[in-house]
Amino acid sequence: MNIISLNQVSHAFGGPKLLDAVSLHIEAGDRICLLGRNGAGKSTLLHLINGDYPADSGEIIRNQKIQSAYVPQEFPDHLTGELQHHLQHVLSQQGMEPHQADVQIEQTLTQLEMHPQTKLETMSGGQKRRALLATALVQNPDLILLDEPTNHLDINAISWLENFLLRLRKTLIFISHDRTFARNLANRIIELDRGQLQDYRCDYATFLQRRQEVLNSEEQAWARFDQKLAEEEIWIRKGIKARRSRNMGRVRDLLKLREERRQRRDRTGQVKLQLETGQRSGQMVLETENLSFKYGDETIIAHLNLRIMRGDRIGLIGPNGSGKTTLLKLLTEVLQPSQGQLRLGTNLQIAYFDQLRQQLDEDRTVKQNIADDHDQVIINGNPRHIYGYLQDFLFTPERARTPVRVLSGGEKNRLLLAKLFTQPANLLILDEPTNDLDMETLDLLEELLLDYKGTVLLVSHDRSFLNNVVTSSLVFSGNGVIDEVIGGYDDWLATQPKTETAPKKEKAKPAQRKQRARKLSFKEKKELTELPEQIDALETEQADIHEKLADPEIYKDGDGSQISNLQQRLQNLEIELEKAYQRWEELDKIPE
Repeated sequence: MNIISLNQVSHAFGGPKLLDAVSLHIEAGDRICLLGRNGAGKSTLLHLINGDYPADSGEIIRNQKIQSAYVPQEFPDHLTGELQHHLQHVLSQQGMEPHQADVQIEQTLTQLEMHPQTKLETMSGGQKRRALLATALVQNPDLILLDEPTNHLDINAISWLENFLLRLRKTLIFISHDRTFARNLANRIIELDRGQLQDYRCDYATFLQRRQEVLNSEEQAWARFDQKLAEEEIWIRKGIKARRSRNMGRVRDLLKLREERRQRRDRTGQVKLQLETGQRSGQMVLETENLSFKYGDETIIAHLNLRIMRGDRIGLIGPNGSGKTTLLKLLTEVLQPSQGQLRLGTNLQIAYFDQLRQQLDEDRTVKQNIADDHDQVIINGNPRHIYGYLQDFLFTPERARTPVRVLSGGEKNRLLLAKLFTQPANLLILDEPTNDLDMETLDLLEELLLDYKGTVLLVSHDRSFLNNVVTSSLVFSGNGVIDEVIGGYDDWLATQPKTETAPKKEKAKPAQRKQRARKLSFKEKKELTELPEQIDALETEQADIHEKLADPEIYKDGDGSQISNLQQRLQNLEIELEKAYQRWEELDKIPE
């Protein structure tokens, strides 16, 4: 059932349109992951869907029975007092009777495993995220809009949130750059890119493949267009004889081409990460012996024996407050141990990424934070103009002259990386560098760290990032105990004993045995044999339509019905392909 529709919606805040005549249909049961670069307008789209403010143009049609709730990215500073009183205030504003409100609050807090008398101002990051969810769920919405729900949560809190939302069975639209979270939760992906929405009715893994196909088709179409424009520009500049016989219709076409090229919104450039590697460190980078640290009577680190060698990439895994940042400060001698010894290797050059961004001066400009009042920075021994260097991190010259305090969280993290990478380093310490970064920047940061010849210590709650980057992990198990495992998060998870939650409660073994015993019927065997050919035919038709829509000539004919029919067929193909792949997977699991 269609619950909300956006028709030709546009919106801007003074600059280029964040949404440029976009259309979108949200259906009951969708779990939509909204993707896009930092600053693309994703949060704006959520606010428009929630009805927080009107669009500049277009219409948003809501089913009258549908109620939505927005879960913000940051916890509001003004919220204080007991959680129950806050929720009672929310429901009283909606006109709900006190008795009915108390019943609703009790049901919601039981569902979220929260105590009604908990003070909002004393909550941890994970508890605050649950409080924001409670504020939304207590209103019993049909559609929940979540803006970066995993930011600043530890892995345990992210896993809880992931499982909770899957069990909730509500329509969801969420913004997230956590690839594992998107992979496990989303059944539909929508990408906001240059004011347009690309709708992929598939899971995250399939989206990555289909998105690359779309980008390749766009690049091919643009290459053909630019070649034609270049040929026409050569023709218009020919000698006097050619000018006398100039075809004025061709001149008008050239002017149209120029205008079309001027209005084309190119993709935002990729971040170009380049790290200045310092001199080679000694083979042994650092070593601890019986290292311990106490804060008052609380043991944070207990009897740690650790040796880190040159080239190690070590991840630090554990809940917030378990001592990960404390260990980094001990290893960099910012803190002194309560007992034990720390030995540092030779020729160490340390670069430290601080999750609190205390290395950035909020009142100075982006440029001044990197180069003071100089015009150049030295990268790998070569001078570079400061504006050129900052453009590698997607800061335009205008943005480079703005104060840091007006930057978004993602921009601040990119700036801190830019500052960090001007320092020669052979030991890179990164304390939650992945917060607020979009997926493309995360991919590039991964590649940079994999190619880095020095040593890396990394704190992150991004499971995919840990799995892709680290060679071993330090797992903070509580009470100061730190275990070392080979590999990333999934490798550690595989070493843990199975919990008695999901597997034993399912009690699905008899049904599974029956399913394994069942064999493919003759009709199903025939269907399984024919499915690859059907999928191939559908994908071929899909590619042909993409190519037609990418051809500028189709838009010159003025036949809008043909374009509309092709776009409609493309949407139908997406649905047919998804069903075909699901059916193929179902049949493939049944023995012949």
